[in-house]
Amino acid sequence: MIAAIGEDNALGWDNDLLWHLPDDFKRFKRITSGHKIIMGRKTFESFPNVLPNRTHIIITRDRNYDPVYVNCIVVHSLEDALSIVANDTLCFVIGGGEIYSLAMEYATELEITRVHGTFKADSYFPVIDKEAWELVNEEYHPKDKKHAYAFTYRTYKRKGC
Repeated sequence: MIAAIGEDNALGWDNDLLWHLPDDFKRFKRITSGHKIIMGRKTFESFPNVLPNRTHIIITRDRNYDPVYVNCIVVHSLEDALSIVANDTLCFVIGGGEIYSLAMEYATELEITRVHGTFKADSYFPVIDKEAWELVNEEYHPKDKKHAYAFTYRTYKRKGC
């Protein structure tokens, strides 16, 4: 799973991001390019267009949903999405909050950008259980002219995997 979250696990408000972090966008693109990305319908609809060089797997309850874009696969459950990526060496769950909560038990790695601030939000990332996850890498990025908030990239691996 890959996500940018506030100190209180905030993800977004009204289907939009709470911050603008250009370096995090570049990292997200670098990490997810060439892979399948799993997301909920609202997350997909928050994009201005499909993300290039990625296959979008969109989870929705709407049986008639048709995003009319290439590189998009519509499914109706997380289990359906996971069956599509079963033979892939790597794929990413990219949100939103409900999808992250459902996928947490299946994830083996978390790529988290911890944004150093607290935010008004209506969507949250699930709590990262320190008993289940080991922090294996950390890289701090200070606040600067292009970034209104400091943030830290953190990579977690599920213990025992």
